[in-house]
Amino acid sequence: MSDQPAVLVLEDGRRFTGTAYGARGETVGEAVFCTGMTGYQETLTDPSYHRQVVVMTAPHIGNTGVNTADMESKRIWVSGYVVRDPAIRPSNWRSQGDLGQALTEQGVVGISGVDTRAITRHLRDRGAMRAGIFSGDSLSRATPGELLRRVTDAPRMAGSALAAEVSTPQPYVVPAVGERRLTVAALDLGIKGMTPALLAARGVEVHVLPSRSTFADIQALAPDGVFFSNGPGDPATADTEVELLGQVLAHRVPFFGICFGNQLLGRALGLGTFKLPFGHRGINQPVLDRETGKVEVTSHNHGFAVAWPDETPTDQPADTAYGQVRVSHVALNDDVVEGLACLDVPAFSVQYHPEAAAGPHDAEYLFDRFADLMVAHQDSTAQQGGADAQA
Repeated sequence: MSDQPAVLVLEDGRRFTGTAYGARGETVGEAVFCTGMTGYQETLTDPSYHRQVVVMTAPHIGNTGVNTADMESKRIWVSGYVVRDPAIRPSNWRSQGDLGQALTEQGVVGISGVDTRAITRHLRDRGAMRAGIFSGDSLSRATPGELLRRVTDAPRMAGSALAAEVSTPQPYVVPAVGERRLTVAALDLGIKGMTPALLAARGVEVHVLPSRSTFADIQALAPDGVFFSNGPGDPATADTEVELLGQVLAHRVPFFGICFGNQLLGRALGLGTFKLPFGHRGINQPVLDRETGKVEVTSHNHGFAVAWPDETPTDQPADTAYGQVRVSHVALNDDVVEGLACLDVPAFSVQYHPEAAAGPHDAEYLFDRFADLMVAHQDSTAQQGGADAQA
């Protein structure tokens, strides 16, 4: 274990002193807390956490080590990592390495030995804010005032366009498992590996496309549906992606979006988005599915949300340029919109992560719902074609 000093400096001047964990140096980003008791590796490798300093509320981190199977992307994306008690050594039959060593190898600056409960309470009361972790020469050669200035000079998450920074540079294909039933064009805004895997398990061939792809790129694939993934940054900056989604809706191509994709569907429909005080992050968030009346325990990572029109109750549909839309899911902790369902075009979305690696799996049915939507659209199109031919 390290005994080198490190310090966490928050934007409002609050400081927490601990020991270095992972790489030594300095990093800045938006400080957020994650309430997951397990699944730290999936959190670290989720591109949605790009440019965020993640504070883990669970006290013991690293007990199960790291392994290649639980990687949601090819690298760790968090800007910094804050834990209370890192494991002295991993102890799990699936472990292939030590978490601290993995952080060091990938240059992720962290801090341990701090009161993560106090940090979480501070962020809960004051809101997510910029933060920096400093150790080694970055700490010893700077005054407290200089460290705070480095934090406050960092860009805010609001107004940041980050999807292109995490998206795949080249298209790739995840083949269907077994017989190919359907084809989906998936726009990678920060996609997690489990998402195309769960689609593929349902007989869907998934073409993962860069975030700057055009509607012509999508049309060239003749897909049965279009998917927009999770991802980092402010949805208010994603004008190009929103314009693309508008074309998808106008051509009535079945659409499913999660997380960032949910926010972009809201924007394409003419709804606004806003930044939450401290966001939803973890694998224990309760959400009501209004179609079934069931409460699901779900996995979240979002700092922004869809703004429902003030004049329309959330249990009533709203009018948009593409017909009516209703709130399909709602967060039970704070009534945030957690899902949208279009009534006049084949499109829906949810704000949380139904792929839910490392769990829970309450919402995995949404991938079946998307497959059913595509099949129903195929049948409707075939029937309409037959009717036109008879006419």
